[in-house]
Amino acid sequence: MTKLRLPAALFALALAACSGGNKADGAASDAPVTIFTGGVIYTGLDDAPTAEAVAVADGVILGVGTRALTEQSAGDNAVIVNLEGAAMYPGFTDAHAHFLGIGMRELTLNLEAVASIEALVAILTESVHNTEQGETVYGRGWIETGWPEGRMPTRDDLDPASPGNPVLFRRADGHALVANTAALEAAGIDETTPNPDGGRIERDATGRATGILIDNAMNLVALLLQAPDQDKKHAAYAKASAVYAAYGWTGLHNMSVEPANTDLIAALSEDGTVDIRVYNSIDQSGLDALAANGPRASNNGRILTRAVKLYMDGALGSRGALLTEPYSDQPETSGLLLMQHEEALDLFNRALAGGVQINTHAIGDEANKLLLDWYAEAFTANPEAGDLRWRIEHAQILHTEDIQRFADLSVIASMQPSHAIGDLYFAPDRLGPDRLDGAYAWRSLIDAGVIIAGGSDAPVERGDPLIEFYAAVARRGLDGTQTEDWRPAEAATRAQALKMFTLWPAYASFQEHALGTIEPGKRADFTVFSKDIMTIPETEILTAKPVMTVVDGEIVYRAGR
Repeated sequence: MTKLRLPAALFALALAACSGGNKADGAASDAPVTIFTGGVIYTGLDDAPTAEAVAVADGVILGVGTRALTEQSAGDNAVIVNLEGAAMYPGFTDAHAHFLGIGMRELTLNLEAVASIEALVAILTESVHNTEQGETVYGRGWIETGWPEGRMPTRDDLDPASPGNPVLFRRADGHALVANTAALEAAGIDETTPNPDGGRIERDATGRATGILIDNAMNLVALLLQAPDQDKKHAAYAKASAVYAAYGWTGLHNMSVEPANTDLIAALSEDGTVDIRVYNSIDQSGLDALAANGPRASNNGRILTRAVKLYMDGALGSRGALLTEPYSDQPETSGLLLMQHEEALDLFNRALAGGVQINTHAIGDEANKLLLDWYAEAFTANPEAGDLRWRIEHAQILHTEDIQRFADLSVIASMQPSHAIGDLYFAPDRLGPDRLDGAYAWRSLIDAGVIIAGGSDAPVERGDPLIEFYAAVARRGLDGTQTEDWRPAEAATRAQALKMFTLWPAYASFQEHALGTIEPGKRADFTVFSKDIMTIPETEILTAKPVMTVVDGEIVYRAGR
């Protein structure tokens, strides 16, 4: 067991200051000291990985060590929070999620559990029955891999159940949707409609649109959806915060945020509606303002905006990910490039001039290769830019020779382990055997010296930290499936996986000085699970439950309460 990481005398002085014992400068408060103890505590520190107790006051960690020494130093008035045998970790942070989408998933038609086209049509039939004539029916979350029909749904599947309502059902990855005939006609899509740049209208052998719209082609039907108003956004953010705290996340990196929504999120945080941390990566429309004004933080420090999200390609499942060679199961396509070189370099140079972090979506091997090329070009042209911490979001399929380039360029790989355990059921068909060597290559990236910020991409995935941790260390399906196509050697160690969801997301958001480990002086953000996921068998990780979520020393979720 570790020694107290703050000398006892100094610890006592710190406790006295936080309890009003030193008011000479008027800065000290009367905040009580809280001690978390009663279960193994993982600090995230290599030299002192576990402790018995953590003392907290005013949202700051004061001391970490043995229970006896911590309680002795804190005095008789300390509040004891008994972990009752549960295991505590530094606050888990989802390094790639869509905050509004998580809430809207709970407030709209959730298609995650749909197991067939037949079931999808049944849900649509019920939804149309409860929807006014002419109103758009929207849902999200379907994924056809594993369906008995072995294909995506089409307009012809949806039309009998929805003759009078436009229907837009978005695929789980967010990079494709299926529209019925009423929606296609309302949007003016027919046999003569050209594919937009960066998008594709899927067609049958006669040239007729099937209803599947890929990437930028989805914009053709965007006007059929009413954007959520402020009240709906308020409800969605509140729901998302509650859901994520109940999962055990103390924070998330919020991707593709409409710039105007950052003020709303900050206001909801300050009034207590949103009680987890949010690191905003806004869409490119806000780049110039962010570059001119610099990073923005809420008054309580929990909401930070300092990054911009861009897109290079689509997703593997909908064959929009940009590959160097054609898809093995559809050789007529190699995917979609969503950003051109000249446009990208202009955005990159403006970001570098203004100190803005860039986080770019890239999934296919060609998209990642080009993006690394373009990042390197921008870095070379702006040698004075300083601490960049630019990221590639997803980094799913890589040429093996590009793995070291991440480290050489100090580019962060922001990856979502659950994508691998979902995609590897169909990725061998999409990619063939050879390209799997660079697929979801967590261990190779880490061994090369690359920082991986682990996330979930919710609502694309469920957003459960225990699923993400399991996926990272087991590299198996939720049912235990694993073959050589899954490249078992790419699994992370548990110590690496812990960093992927704690310290490395903190670093990837410029907050490692305050978050990511349990040590004196850092913010008191903790995740508590019912089981010790660092030691239990892999098969038991998914049976653990969130017990407590703590942000700034405040218990924002407690199981059963």
